[in-house]
Amino acid sequence: MGSSGVQIVCVALGLLGLVGAIVCCAVPRWKVTSFTGNNIVTAQSTGQQQCKKYDSLLVLAADLQTARAMIIISCMLCSLGLLVLFAGADFTTCVEDEDTKAKISLVAGVGLMVGGLLVIIPVSWSAHNIVRDFNDPRVMRKLEMGMCIFLGWAAGVLLILAGGLLCCCSRVNKGGSGGTAKYYSNSAPPASNKNYV
Repeated sequence: MGSSGVQIVCVALGLLGLVGAIVCCAVPRWKVTSFTGNNIVTAQSTGQQQCKKYDSLLVLAADLQTARAMIIISCMLCSLGLLVLFAGADFTTCVEDEDTKAKISLVAGVGLMVGGLLVIIPVSWSAHNIVRDFNDPRVMRKLEMGMCIFLGWAAGVLLILAGGLLCCCSRVNKGGSGGTAKYYSNSAPPASNKNYV
């Protein structure tokens, strides 16, 4: 079974990844307007920015609707994985059996890794669409990747790292032998119990 220190690090990485995924989903900065060509950007001294408000989720593009749904599922899965980890971690006393703690920790690690993949896939898909449209000469309005794309990648990597560490440090005992091993010598075959006449 993994040590308590490794599990605490995994909890910290998982919480950071979960917060990053929530911010990635909540903040509308997936695509930002690109100023290319002869456009000159002038910043206002007040620091105000103008956002376009969407009254409905159905107004968003299909890739952004799908990405948001996948990230929400990822947030729910990661929250569940962290709760399961708290129940089966070495630093808690919710479960006493060491073998059961290892299995619970392994399940939490797999949940965090799947949650990380569910963040990286839609973020990478949206980034691909943004780069494709940016390089397409037929698209007049050029958009660049916003900060949520990069935040989503970082959150996904943190979640996969936390889940991978948990899976590597959760060793489940296999078999019912209790950890005993039998060794045989290669020089002489084992003696037979039969007496030959």
